Amino acid sequence: MHKYGFFRTACAVPKLKLADCQYNVSEIIALASSAWDQGVEVLLFPELAITGYTCGDLFFQRELQTNAVKALDSLCQWSDGKKMLMVVGLPLAISGSLYNCAVAVNDGRILGIVPKTYIPNHQEFYEKRWFASSKSLKRTEIIMCSQTVPIGTELLFQHVHREEFVVGIEICEDLWVPISPGSFHALAGATVILNPSASNEVVGKSDYRRELIRSQSGRCNAAYLYTSAGFGESTSDLVFGGNAIICERGILLKELPKFNLGNELLITDIDVESLTHDRQMQHGFGDSVDLLDGHSYRTIKFETPGTNDFDREVNPQPFVPADPNRRSERCEEIVNIQTIGLATRLAHIGNAPMVVGISGGLDSTMALLVCVSVCDRFNIPREKIHAVTMPGFGTTDRTYDNAVALIKGLGATFHEISIVAACTAHFNDIGHPIELHNVTYENSQARERTQILMDLSNKLGGVVIGTGDLSELALGWAT
Repeated sequence: MHKYGFFRTACAVPKLKLADCQYNVSEIIALASSAWDQGVEVLLFPELAITGYTCGDLFFQRELQTNAVKALDSLCQWSDGKKMLMVVGLPLAISGSLYNCAVAVNDGRILGIVPKTYIPNHQEFYEKRWFASSKSLKRTEIIMCSQTVPIGTELLFQHVHREEFVVGIEICEDLWVPISPGSFHALAGATVILNPSASNEVVGKSDYRRELIRSQSGRCNAAYLYTSAGFGESTSDLVFGGNAIICERGILLKELPKFNLGNELLITDIDVESLTHDRQMQHGFGDSVDLLDGHSYRTIKFETPGTNDFDREVNPQPFVPADPNRRSERCEEIVNIQTIGLATRLAHIGNAPMVVGISGGLDSTMALLVCVSVCDRFNIPREKIHAVTMPGFGTTDRTYDNAVALIKGLGATFHEISIVAACTAHFNDIGHPIELHNVTYENSQARERTQILMDLSNKLGGVVIGTGDLSELALGWAT
């Protein structure tokens, strides 16, 4: 699906045993194997997934640090020949300090290491006891698993075949600060932000976290993958629910139910081509690039094979919420927007009479109801609405009766003007057989109705209310 700009991504939540790196990497490999079989191209694991997040002072033990690197090496060996970008967390001792890191692995190679920048040390978190911030890191490369690997926060991972598919990484708390590293990644070109996390569960936090992720994806015009630690972490101080969320451009694509006891995968395709299109259209995004002054990004290339199928839910009614309460709110919002828009226009032209054609269908009915809403909210007599039904050759009794009942029931001024005679004369004038029901036959009736509305509006000193819908507007025309 690369041809169309789609890439398959996944969040993985493995069950784990604290400080048992070999067990944990075996679960990570099991999930990675399943993801690979399903065509996943980018796979995100939680923060410190190889050791577990809640190891406490065990993080200082050299044996745990060494075993974590050995487990990472096992993952690299497993990934040889598998062109899937995986991001997994582990603690790394570098130049006398310990760093909470996310490691990017692809096809047997360690592509890069991203250390955490913002280390939480408030409320239930005291992570600074163990880990240093990336701000203290002076190295730009280290030797890891017999490979020379770039390290730093300003690393981007770019697809070799679709240059707009660029991945950036920030870790847990990095998202919660006023200007996150992910924001800079997006300005530097990242269309996908990955966040390996270990976020605990307290009442109300889940909703806030979801909104934070969703809004960050919207501000950055990016896809945002978030994966948090789950079952197996210590519950001495905290409970971890294994939350996983994938958002795109401010829209929640998928969310994994929390509090699962086993290994879990959350998979969906993201639309990178659409993200790029939106960034090009949004001038504010481009105007923010000067915020990158002083930042120096390095780009590492990677490759994935792509897929031939499509794994993404497409809402056939994107403007119609499924929830009845939200649907009612949306409808009320639509009416209010149209009411204020029309009322403002009428105020500019001296509250002129409104002229609207009524067919008995949905679009003209909606237009008439908005006219009524304007009258009621701004104390304008409904008689100033001139509703016109214009029966033609194909008008049925049902639509005609609906139109008449609607106009009279709402108290608008009723007009009935048949277009049959005028259209018949017009067909005779242009030599068009009345029995030939082609585009000329159909459009002549539409034009005659428009002429009637325009002329009646001129006579009354009014304004014609359009009845076109969004679909017609998108096609460049309206009835």
